[in-house]
Amino acid sequence: MITVQGQITYYIKEPLKINEQLDFTVNKYQQYVSDDYEKLTQRMINEAQTSISSFAHKESVTSILSRTGELEGGLNRSLQNSQIINNLGIEIMSVSVLSIKADPEMQRALEAKTREALQKDADQAIYDRRNFAVEQERKIKESELNTEIAIEHKQKQIVEKKMETDLTKQDNKSRLRKIEMESNLVLEELNEQLVKVKAMNIKHEADAQGYKLEAEMKAFKDVDWKVLTALNQQEQDPKNTIALAFRELASNETKIGNLNISPDLISSLLTNEVNV
Repeated sequence: MITVQGQITYYIKEPLKINEQLDFTVNKYQQYVSDDYEKLTQRMINEAQTSISSFAHKESVTSILSRTGELEGGLNRSLQNSQIINNLGIEIMSVSVLSIKADPEMQRALEAKTREALQKDADQAIYDRRNFAVEQERKIKESELNTEIAIEHKQKQIVEKKMETDLTKQDNKSRLRKIEMESNLVLEELNEQLVKVKAMNIKHEADAQGYKLEAEMKAFKDVDWKVLTALNQQEQDPKNTIALAFRELASNETKIGNLNISPDLISSLLTNEVNV
């Protein structure tokens, strides 16, 4: 049950109409001779209660307590359109709802419900804060994990790139080594060809020298050695001349009786003291 306290302002627009239904006669003392004036007030209250009851049946108590403005507007429209009030020749000026209260028992129930709702809202707020904190922590952890994954992926790329670079370097070294070996092989082959050519040239030169010497020796083949010695006498060493002299003596040993050769003579000959 709820109690609505308010104020309704009206004026009697058509006195003849209300006079037909209610008696507002006063005596010489300016006092009403009947209680119809109170009936008018009660009729206004009844119409207001009917309108409020119609509004209350559509809403919950909690909703009514918090919707004073809507109740006031609905009550004003309902009184404006009331057939009973219009038949009395009354025009509604304004309707004001000052307060809406529930009875003590209902008030306690509403307060308890409100406390429970507030407690529930507080618990929900705590839960939401904790849930938000957990969600934020999860996002931070997820971000950290994503960062670590990105770092690991980057490091993997660096390692793979380094391995690729090392393989490229090794491949380049192998190619350079191969090129060097091929170059050395070509040089060795060229050296071998050069050596062969040199050897062939030396052989040809030796053959030419031999042929030349052989040709020169053929010219002196039948010439007596004595003649050859005489031809070379101007440049001959005295020692050779002495040796030839002794050879000539030896070849004519049968014609020589005695020949004395002293050591002094030989020494003098060897030291060029004797002119031949």
